[in-house]
Amino acid sequence: HGAASHCCGRAVMDIPFDRAWLPYIYLYGVGGIFFLGGLWLTLRSRALNRTRPGHRIWTWILIGGFAWFFVLHGGGILAALGSGPVDVTRPPDGGVGERPGAGLFLGIVFGYVTLVLGFGAFFARWNRTTSDFFFGGRRFSWWVIAISVVATGVGSHSFLKYSAKGFQHGFSSSMTYLNDWFFMPLFLFGWLPLIYYAKVRSIPEYFERRFSPLTRRLATVGILGYMLGYIAIGFLTMAKTLQPVLADFLGWDVTMGQIVWAVAIVSGIYITFGGQTAVIFTDLLQGCILLVGGFILLFLGLEWLGGFDVLWRALPPAFKLPLAEFNSPEDFHFVGVFWQDGVAGSIGFLFLNQGLLMRFLACRSVDEGRKAAAFNTLFLLPLSTIVVCNAGWIGRAISGLRPDILPPETVPDEVFTRVAAVVSSPGVFAFLIAAVVAALMSTVDTLINAVAAVAVNDIYRPLVSGKPDRHYLKIAMGTSAVATVAGVVVAQTFFGDFATLYEAHAKFHTTVTPPLVAAVFLGAFWPRFNTAGALAVFVAGSFFILVGLQWPEIFIQPLAHGVEMDTKHPFKYMGALYNLVSCFSVGVLVTLLTGREKKKKHKGLTIWSVQEARESFKGGVPNDRSGRSVVAPWIVDSELPDGVIQVGVEQQADLGGQEGDLIYLSDTRRWLGGLRSTHAQLSVGALDGVLRISPDLAISGRFLVGREIRIEKEF
Repeated sequence: HGAASHCCGRAVMDIPFDRAWLPYIYLYGVGGIFFLGGLWLTLRSRALNRTRPGHRIWTWILIGGFAWFFVLHGGGILAALGSGPVDVTRPPDGGVGERPGAGLFLGIVFGYVTLVLGFGAFFARWNRTTSDFFFGGRRFSWWVIAISVVATGVGSHSFLKYSAKGFQHGFSSSMTYLNDWFFMPLFLFGWLPLIYYAKVRSIPEYFERRFSPLTRRLATVGILGYMLGYIAIGFLTMAKTLQPVLADFLGWDVTMGQIVWAVAIVSGIYITFGGQTAVIFTDLLQGCILLVGGFILLFLGLEWLGGFDVLWRALPPAFKLPLAEFNSPEDFHFVGVFWQDGVAGSIGFLFLNQGLLMRFLACRSVDEGRKAAAFNTLFLLPLSTIVVCNAGWIGRAISGLRPDILPPETVPDEVFTRVAAVVSSPGVFAFLIAAVVAALMSTVDTLINAVAAVAVNDIYRPLVSGKPDRHYLKIAMGTSAVATVAGVVVAQTFFGDFATLYEAHAKFHTTVTPPLVAAVFLGAFWPRFNTAGALAVFVAGSFFILVGLQWPEIFIQPLAHGVEMDTKHPFKYMGALYNLVSCFSVGVLVTLLTGREKKKKHKGLTIWSVQEARESFKGGVPNDRSGRSVVAPWIVDSELPDGVIQVGVEQQADLGGQEGDLIYLSDTRRWLGGLRSTHAQLSVGALDGVLRISPDLAISGRFLVGREIRIEKEF
């Protein structure tokens, strides 16, 4: 209590102006350039066409989103500056929560795992083709995708690494979750429609279409390394989560390697057989569990402390700032996190994470994908920030007020588990650990499925062509199992010597993503960028990255913004800026020194030809005339060509459609989220009140006999 009283009674000096506002000015100065440049490019290229229905409102959504985060961060700084010194005089008198018994703990955790496996087995019935396995048939509504993306973005590593940084640095642990909006104009109206309309099955396939087969092979290596690294970090995270629980609370003496293998086996089983549909609906459940579990922990923590007011007054003013100090300390500072996580990480996650992109490609349309991405970034990510960080904030307050319960020297990566054990009952504690298991499963399942997509579509299919689709489906399932084992090997080999998971993840981002980021950005948004430039990015760019790793004091330090160099892992954050500058510079220089490529080579593959991509996707001129949905009974007509629905003239007028338009058919129960749905091509007949569909539509849509279906025109 003496230490706590001393901590809580000490005077705290005012926060200097540059400590509070310099990171904010840098964030919205540099980030604002990215945002406004992207918005200008989408408008100039007419990818965001304000004359098209719905596009005008998107302009205001984009600007409003930027303003939302601008005000959110600015308001947080003002609130921190308006707070006084730490002044809690009476430490909370709560104790450590009761330890759960082995039976209760194992019952809840294994019960949850059994539920997940049941989901995988149930939704495996929807896997008839590789399109189903990888993209869920491209049928789902935006809200299903948005919530399931929460579970993909909030991995188990998120709980541990952001709780660790929250414990060490306060509210600034939230800053890495709130940068994605800078790149939303280019994602929503550039990259997303390009890959959707091109019907690419993997990111490397885009590189072959845009450049060459050799570029595709280099991109395949980079993408596989990126995803396997993420899988490995997920497995390592779960081991770090469960080991103290099993040792301290259950008395089990197990190694991290044993835990990694056990988790990998469970994860691998259900994704191997479930596919993307299982991933989407399992993650829909898990996304809800993660949000509920995180807010339960927040509520219990505040109750243990005595309310939010106690938490707020127990934290030093610097810990209340939403942004870290500009260039120190070396293990967590604003400018390094901005370039590593906010730029390289955000672009990597949005533009290169095959697992995330496969989720958006499973949407029923590009517009539904835009809604999912915008809703996730504007609302779900801020909520997710609270979910993954709050254990660290609460832990910091507890350690200051009651160091006898949570010592200040607690291992940062164990803070989440320790705080959950202090503030919750045995049953709730087991539920919270199960929520972290959910986070791991949700991240890893997506990435294992994505690795299978890349391996089958970019490696196996080009070598073994002409086989039935069912053959490739079996190979995809087998590859999922292999990817699981590979993730375990990477986890045990490369990420063991970092102080925290956050720093391991940072070094991984700074090293692996820059060549991919440069290649995809220049390729999608600069038509002049050519094959020679792309190859130079992968080869020469990687060379300069290795040079920087070897001699960081010569190459990285001049760009490090005054950050001191750690001798063990030098510039694990600021290396991202040097690597990005190297890769972009090499790509631009080589492109300008080599010849132009014919325009037809990148037709429909850059932001300047999104309209051509739409025409190619439809197979005709898009019809953007507005209309309304039609609900009617249906019959199967074996005389109709595959993939065709026939409607009457009156229904055609209601739809705003015309012969050959793309149509979306779905069960009238919207809460299914598109589970029973399919796409079709419109044909006009002389029908009255009855819709005729071809037999394959009835099968692919999984429609139930006797139920009406809803028809909506896409374009």
